[in-house]
Amino acid sequence: MNDSTHPENPGQQLMARLDEAAQYSLPGDGVTRLFCSEEHRQVLTLIGDWMRQAGLTPELDASGNLVGRNARALAGERTLILGSHQDTVVEGGKYDGMLGVALPLQALQALKDEGVELAYGVEVVAFGDEEGTRFQSTLIGSRALAGSFDPASLEARDADGVSLGEALSRFGGAPERIPQLARRRESLIGYVEVHIEQGPVLEQRDRAVGVVSALTGIERHRLSVAGKAGHAGTTPMPGRRDALVGAARMVLEADRVLNATDDFVGVIGKLEVRPNAVNVIPAEVNFTLELRSPDPDVRARGREEIVAACRRIAADGELELSCETTYQAEAVACAEWLIEALEGACLNCGEPAERLFSGAGHDGLAMHDVTDIGMLFVRCRDGLSHHPDEAISAEDADRATRVLMRFLGDLDPDRRA
Repeated sequence: MNDSTHPENPGQQLMARLDEAAQYSLPGDGVTRLFCSEEHRQVLTLIGDWMRQAGLTPELDASGNLVGRNARALAGERTLILGSHQDTVVEGGKYDGMLGVALPLQALQALKDEGVELAYGVEVVAFGDEEGTRFQSTLIGSRALAGSFDPASLEARDADGVSLGEALSRFGGAPERIPQLARRRESLIGYVEVHIEQGPVLEQRDRAVGVVSALTGIERHRLSVAGKAGHAGTTPMPGRRDALVGAARMVLEADRVLNATDDFVGVIGKLEVRPNAVNVIPAEVNFTLELRSPDPDVRARGREEIVAACRRIAADGELELSCETTYQAEAVACAEWLIEALEGACLNCGEPAERLFSGAGHDGLAMHDVTDIGMLFVRCRDGLSHHPDEAISAEDADRATRVLMRFLGDLDPDRRA
């Protein structure tokens, strides 16, 4: 993964842009850029400049997406949508999401500089929210374009009590007009996203890029364990109804099931303890459970086993347990014709065409509802993501940009499998 140093190398230009975008972050390690934040507003100014340099006209839509369109898209011709999300997790990396915004704009600018005019409409979308970090409601922008946006999500509130609808209005969006953003299937060619792999497969195979075959199914749950508070020094250990002890046993049981099941991963990523005092027995614990698998049956069986174990633990500890599903998205397959087109672009650029499955969810999960989807992965160091040390090389950035340029130049908008 040695970096190329040619001054005209698109990968070097792309890396410089990604470094610049990473400056729009809350203070602290890595990049923290939340939906409808001041950092979000600032980075959209930068992305808008990139769009204009690529020959696109930028516009903030009603759901907080920044959409750049070429002349053919503005004229209503059938359109290929490219893009990814600009938001991050807390203390995330520079490349998750933003690579899929900056790279297609770099590719389009390079094609423009070479005098190549694409014979179809193109939109590049910097989706407002995919991670769900601020409002715990993911895929807001892509669901708006896909026509599957749930107006009830506008009532979701952040840690300061600000609702999604309020934040979006202050940002310059228009919650009441989100339904009008839904694209018509017949107006679209497809949706293609470039993303870091967020896994080790390409690095293990020594490949710069890979072609995604499908996106994982994801579900999220919120479990609440209720016990009884008491004085930590005067209450005997036997008979305590300690909600945190019960929750800890549930976490371990979930981990056991996940480790014992093939093609099944998950995490308990957030715990809230009440009253959260040094000398009080915990009365209540709320925790999240996220489960992922490409196979819905595997995911369902695993979920049932985990929840059944949690109920047994609760009963043994005289605790009350409730479980609420907060998010669910089934696995979706990428379109074979787009897979083959991306593979062809790889081979024509001298890159081996590797197919692999995405263990993470992406905006394609929503866009699949309205059009065919395709996805190109880029190798990342140690497979690391959602971390300040997330990294790609300028050489791989260059190779991926050239693959996308070839894909765009060769694309037949009338082709279908």
